[in-house]
Amino acid sequence: MKLSNVAVGAALIAVSVATGASAENRFVSIGTGGVTGVYYPTGGAICRLVNKTRKEHGIRCSVESTGGSVYNINTIQNGELEFGVAQSDVQANAYEGRSQWDGKPFGELRSVFSVHPEPVTMLAAKGSGVNNYTDLKGKKVNIGNPGSGQYATWQLLEKEGIVNKGDLALATELKSAEAGAALCDGKIDAYYWLVGHPSASTQETVSTCDAQLVNVEGKAIDDLVDKYSFYRKATIPAGMYNNAEDINTFGVGATFVSSAAVPNDVVYTIVKSVFENFDDFKKLHPAFKNLKEEEMIKDSLTAPLHDGAVKYYKERGWM
Repeated sequence: MKLSNVAVGAALIAVSVATGASAENRFVSIGTGGVTGVYYPTGGAICRLVNKTRKEHGIRCSVESTGGSVYNINTIQNGELEFGVAQSDVQANAYEGRSQWDGKPFGELRSVFSVHPEPVTMLAAKGSGVNNYTDLKGKKVNIGNPGSGQYATWQLLEKEGIVNKGDLALATELKSAEAGAALCDGKIDAYYWLVGHPSASTQETVSTCDAQLVNVEGKAIDDLVDKYSFYRKATIPAGMYNNAEDINTFGVGATFVSSAAVPNDVVYTIVKSVFENFDDFKKLHPAFKNLKEEEMIKDSLTAPLHDGAVKYYKERGWM
């Protein structure tokens, strides 16, 4: 049987740690998302900085394009990934035992740091009549692929009575990378995802078929944000794409997570590689431009910080 790169990486790091083998034998993998989103370049930015000093610490970092937040945390839980990027709401669900983890909390889940904010970003075809999420009834809407954070968000919104798949003319489960083309081809009327801005994929969609960003606001959204601490109000500024006015929505934070099973020195090295080169990190994607170091160890984190990360943060005087 041919093992995947992820499985090989997990096996090698396990053997290395268990046998005390040379650090140069250690491999770690980061689960991200689709290649057109921001999670993939986030993982790439982290690995780039880790691999830059690989000769010093002996850890080789690789990035895996995956199905998204839920997939990443499940795969970390199964020991097949060492790290992953996940929405803050999915992180909270996993650690506290809700939604897909109902009654079976992932108690070994650990936070490493938060990254960029991720507003719920809804796009609709021009002339579709969709100006807010409340206009989705009777429309063809992509709700995301199972395993993705957007699909998990839809499930929570449905649980809270804010949306109803049964009200839609069609609910597709396309990956985020496929949704823009489906919208421009007339196969769906609207789709949403949670993404850091500016987003190249969002720009491509609005440029290709003049799709419109629409609001996700109202009393039900206000109540949702009040109920769940991992949600917050968000704004996509006027002029960022083709929107003449601010888009009012809500969102989560992208978080970088791991497991208590991953050795402290490995997590310490990953964290140090990012924060010792923080100016370089911020330049690796426009969504990182406004990041502040000390906020990244507090915002949007539900699971406890990994001990290896805590060691570095204490050394810097941030804790």
